[in-house]
Amino acid sequence: MWSDVVLGVLVPLGAGAVVGAGVRRGLASLRRGVAVARGWCEVGVGSAWAAVATAGVVGLVAPARLPVLLVVSVVAVAGCATDLTAGRLPDVLTLPAIPVGWAALVPLGGAAVLAGVAGTLVLGGLHALVAVLAPGAVGGGDVKLAAALGAPLAAVGWWAVALVPVAAAVLLAAAAVPRARAALPLGPPLLGVSWVVLLAAG
Repeated sequence: MWSDVVLGVLVPLGAGAVVGAGVRRGLASLRRGVAVARGWCEVGVGSAWAAVATAGVVGLVAPARLPVLLVVSVVAVAGCATDLTAGRLPDVLTLPAIPVGWAALVPLGGAAVLAGVAGTLVLGGLHALVAVLAPGAVGGGDVKLAAALGAPLAAVGWWAVALVPVAAAVLLAAAAVPRARAALPLGPPLLGVSWVVLLAAG
């Protein structure tokens, strides 16, 4: 029992906190960096990694899916932090997430990697099309983020690629109503829904 607690909670919690701290410092050190408040990334990544690892230990998530969930957890926490703090998603976060996401799909097999590449093109392309047809609806960072998330979502199934942007848009609209604001960042709901869907898919 104690070994399960250590493997499922304590080790990933500590490792995630260390990774989160590194990501936070890295984001702040860039030329157009984003200074995220201390604790956001450390607690966020640590908690997400602990949840993912616990799901793996109890058998709710297949071992081959753990790498991609860990990667998405880092991107989700850092992306939410930067979008809410500065209203943008830095290229240093979104662009590397695309090839890293493809690499994280390798344990799932070649078919998953190919589906991931297709998912990147489809979800990124759809958001790029929206950006062209409705200027201001989504930003360049949102397009790159969608491309990064398309890979793990497509590896789960095309239903996930269709579900996530719709659910994110609904959450975005619901959040805008009580605050009487139209310009809320798309990144957090898109990232949050993606993480939940990927974790629930096992």
